Amino acid sequence: MRIQHWQDAASLLVGVWLVLSSFVLGLSGAAVWITIALGLGVVLFALEAFVIPSYLEEWGEMLLGLALVLAPWTIDYESPSATVSSVLSGILVILLGVWELMTDRDFSTWWHDRWHRLVG
Repeated sequence: MRIQHWQDAASLLVGVWLVLSSFVLGLSGAAVWITIALGLGVVLFALEAFVIPSYLEEWGEMLLGLALVLAPWTIDYESPSATVSSVLSGILVILLGVWELMTDRDFSTWWHDRWHRLVG
């Protein structure tokens, strides 16, 4: 297991925070289970990046980040701290995924080749 991008380690920490935040912030109701489930998803994608490095897990992380941003309003979180934690964690996961994609050599090559074929 090797860390290719520091963003994967940072995403792992955000995922762990999400799982623990349910207990640290004293969340209740649906917010607990949604936060834990999305946090575990982020953790699993981050761990997958260590085992089988590719750019595909970043797309999954970004979708989970979007779910984290939208969850407080779709599930109607009762606690303001749950809302802030979910939104900030979601934005952070999205930014880390985008950052990693922009700096990943394999993805940049694929993106460049794909658009050259479509345009040219």
